[in-house]
Amino acid sequence: MPSNVAPAPGTGTSSAAGAEAAVPAEAVTPLIRGIAVLRRLTDADGVSSLSGLERSTGLARSTVDRITATLARRGYVRLDGRDAVLAPRLMELGNAYLAALRLPRLLDAHADALADELDESVSLAVGDQDGIRFIHQATRRRAMSLSFRIGDLLPAERTAPGPLFATEWGDREWARWRERRAADPEDRGFPAVPARSRPIEYGEDDRNDENDRIGASRTNSKNGTDLTVTKDLTVTKGLTIGRDLTVGKSLAADGPEEPDAGRGARRLPTLGDDFEQRTAEAREAGWALDDQLIEPGLVALSMPVREAGRIACVVSVVSHTSRHTAADLRDTLLPRLREAVAAMERELREAQHAESATPRTTAAPSGLAVWTGASKQELGREFIESLARGLTVITAFGEGRAELNLTEVAQATGLARATARRALITLEHLGYVTAHDRVFRLTPRVLGLGFPPLSRTSLAEIAAPHLTELSQRLHDSVSLAVLTGDEIQYTGRVSTSRVMSVHITIGTRLPAYPTALGRVMLADLPEPPLTELLPLTPRTITDPARLKAVLDRVREEGYALVDEELEVGLRSVAVPVRERGGRVVAAVNVAMHSSRRTPEECVAEVLPELRATVGRIEEDLWVAGRFRRVPRT
Repeated sequence: MPSNVAPAPGTGTSSAAGAEAAVPAEAVTPLIRGIAVLRRLTDADGVSSLSGLERSTGLARSTVDRITATLARRGYVRLDGRDAVLAPRLMELGNAYLAALRLPRLLDAHADALADELDESVSLAVGDQDGIRFIHQATRRRAMSLSFRIGDLLPAERTAPGPLFATEWGDREWARWRERRAADPEDRGFPAVPARSRPIEYGEDDRNDENDRIGASRTNSKNGTDLTVTKDLTVTKGLTIGRDLTVGKSLAADGPEEPDAGRGARRLPTLGDDFEQRTAEAREAGWALDDQLIEPGLVALSMPVREAGRIACVVSVVSHTSRHTAADLRDTLLPRLREAVAAMERELREAQHAESATPRTTAAPSGLAVWTGASKQELGREFIESLARGLTVITAFGEGRAELNLTEVAQATGLARATARRALITLEHLGYVTAHDRVFRLTPRVLGLGFPPLSRTSLAEIAAPHLTELSQRLHDSVSLAVLTGDEIQYTGRVSTSRVMSVHITIGTRLPAYPTALGRVMLADLPEPPLTELLPLTPRTITDPARLKAVLDRVREEGYALVDEELEVGLRSVAVPVRERGGRVVAAVNVAMHSSRRTPEECVAEVLPELRATVGRIEEDLWVAGRFRRVPRT
């Protein structure tokens, strides 16, 4: 059955058949199929029906069912009726790459500080064959804001970082780029960007801007000298993209000009046709611009961050034409961007020096054998052991383990060397691992396995399926809330259908002090606000000293039980939700009518289930929040 999804960017449709025929004899077929399912789910923004996966992958429905059952057992997808949904735990694959890369840990804070200072979005990107892939986004929240996500792949020719990475390309990389452009003329293999059907705009204002630009001097960021760029209009025609970038491309190769009754215009090239010229300019200038190459209105200024003489990543300041033109972005922000890049490069040098004096870590065995044994016993033939093993190989890499040989991979995963070898051969064939001198490294393509749609997941979205499961087990209402000042705000909610049940809508705010949700969050504060303690019921604690003692006990016991203090007849027990560093960021409660359970029964029956649920929420939160800030709402 043919696939209706575009081939992977960077491969090109013309070579797809050859690549498929060249599958190594020792490759693990179930791993290839499982990764295909994950990629289709990623392209579908994280959700697809099982029948949709059957159509898009060309796999038999029984195979899709077995793959999704195995991925669900691993915690990488969630089966919701007839749909498969990517789960936050899948991000541990991308986290392995980001941890091994080191750059997010070392440079994210610099990018965030630059975004705060400039009040513009700032991103970090790495090269991924003939594309660029984001590894960090510091986005400003505006009506017009950047929608790219960590892990999104963009065609190099339609970005500001692309020409900078292309300065290090050789003949092989350029040949791959040309092949992909020919095979995918509309960039359909890059779901994160609009299709490449828009021609380069060429208006009267653009002609004037180009005339001003020809012969103008630029400052070379490498040596500070003036660099003069002169265009021979008799050859190149001096087309411009938007209002600033020059397309130095001969029109003779494109055929004769097409008549236009309006002004005798010629046929216009499409976006990206000037990429080789932009690369030459970026090589000389040391920086690059994107003047609305991705879509109208979006402009960006980029500079490379180098380590040991090579480009480690590219940092970009991204804005909108309502705030800056591309030329204004360059003239205004380039000096500050140079300073930020210098600080980043200094950070990398210092880290490299420190790392050279630190012994390399070895990961402890993952306990895979025990887990796969239990999974096989539970799922029987529905569990695909070779798929689970192959994905575990990716998690062998990480901080201090960027390069591993076969023996080290086998030790980290607990797999036999022969099994680890076949998995590595398969991952190398698919482009997720590179090998050099018997040493393996992860590639940026690993981020394409679910990271983009999951990188925008909020805490409320992470918690939602867990809240539903808990409510179904206990047959009581379950809620998630965050603390806002001296109030709690409900951000997640699953209600029961009882005649007598607790009805509160998402977004509702209540005072924190008389609620179990509020108390477990107040207990984490060094100085909780305990003013204006009004008696909402005869049982509401209104004495600050007494309430402080209650909060001390809550902090020690790790839960709060509130009995009819917010409303007569309402009983609730709550547990805090903590981020990776241990700070309380939210709370989950189970609420019921007081006739349903005694306080003692709440502690004995509800509290263990509640704690287990919060533990699962925290596990997902810690994975999702390792290299990004997880929004609380």
